[in-house]
Amino acid sequence: MIEFISQPWAWYIAGPAIGLMVPLLLFFLNKSFGVSSSLKHLCAMCAISKADYFQYNWKKESWNLLFVFGIFLGALFVTKYLPANELVGISDATVTKMSSLGITDFTGLMPSQIFSFDQLTNTATLISVILGGFLVGFGTRYAGGCTSGHAIMGLSMLNLGSLVAVVGFFVGGLAVSWLVLPFILASL
Repeated sequence: MIEFISQPWAWYIAGPAIGLMVPLLLFFLNKSFGVSSSLKHLCAMCAISKADYFQYNWKKESWNLLFVFGIFLGALFVTKYLPANELVGISDATVTKMSSLGITDFTGLMPSQIFSFDQLTNTATLISVILGGFLVGFGTRYAGGCTSGHAIMGLSMLNLGSLVAVVGFFVGGLAVSWLVLPFILASL
């Protein structure tokens, strides 16, 4: 069983499995797929603020908290039982480009030369992590949802706002990876 789930799944299996979440949630539970709203539900559950924004029946959305908890458990499972020292399947062009920027270790799920607690001692890395976290949180709130919510749920419902958000996510991702990341890596 571990061998089966540790291998990459073909697009024609993984794509429909993710895509089927949308109609299942809509038709059977009358719920929208998304993850970013779980923080709002958690804050409402813990009564962190008396703001009107958090004054609603969060128990009706407890399924969302269970969903996010399942993501957390899945990550723990992967960390514990699936190998992390195998090369990630990325293109030769990406390896060449990243190597030219000083990234040479491609084992694991993320390059440890960028995504490591050891790198947090570097001022540029620390600033980019804090600034990046703030921008992701701000953007998620400003866009009214996260990438998964807009790309999977919003686009499947033909929501024009989700289309604009997804295009913005892609343009922002390309800009950061081509313009900002080389600047950050040069300062490491």
